[in-house]
Amino acid sequence: MPLQELLIRHRILPVLIVETAEAVLPVVDALAAGGIHAVEITLRTPAAIASIKAVRQFRPDITVAAGTVRTRADLAAVAEAGVAFAVSPGFTPSLAAAAQELDVPLLPGVCTPSEILAGIESGYECFKLFPAEAIGGQALLKAFASPFAGIRFCPTGGIGPQNFLDYLALSNVLCVGGSWMVDPTLVRQERWSSIEQLSRECVEQIRGAGLHADADPAIRNG
Repeated sequence: MPLQELLIRHRILPVLIVETAEAVLPVVDALAAGGIHAVEITLRTPAAIASIKAVRQFRPDITVAAGTVRTRADLAAVAEAGVAFAVSPGFTPSLAAAAQELDVPLLPGVCTPSEILAGIESGYECFKLFPAEAIGGQALLKAFASPFAGIRFCPTGGIGPQNFLDYLALSNVLCVGGSWMVDPTLVRQERWSSIEQLSRECVEQIRGAGLHADADPAIRNG
């Protein structure tokens, strides 16, 4: 499935830091029980690659992405692990070239018009806006809408239960990334029911606002 379609389908991409590979399956099970069937596992701990492989092997119905992908070596590792796509905090032409060579769909991070233009030159139409709140958030995305018509974003950074619906309501936002439903404290304390409840609340709010993909043909069709 093309990357933009995946993002539209899920609308919420939980950003997960895993300290042990044993924790990942209970986390994704709790997410799925709450109605979220995607996760971004960041390459910030030694357990990340093993966790990605575990989800791919034992929970194949979950869309698993790799986050904090910064180098060609990172891309090679996540490609071997079988991720649906990779997420980078930034953009470089060499990283884009490596993703194309390794056949890994990449969601590159941007925060300036120049980075967006560089990404467009490399063939990208969808970007992670990071760190979203720190660089202007919704106001910046609204400012990007006209000069970058047709370009879509997955804002991440500073997004939580207080503002995620506002981001999803923007015409150039496909999906948002956030970690509030998979907070490391919840994972560490094995509070799976809390993760399930927070996930369910997200899904219910999205549907209640009419922002799920099936109800939003304007976003779905771009």
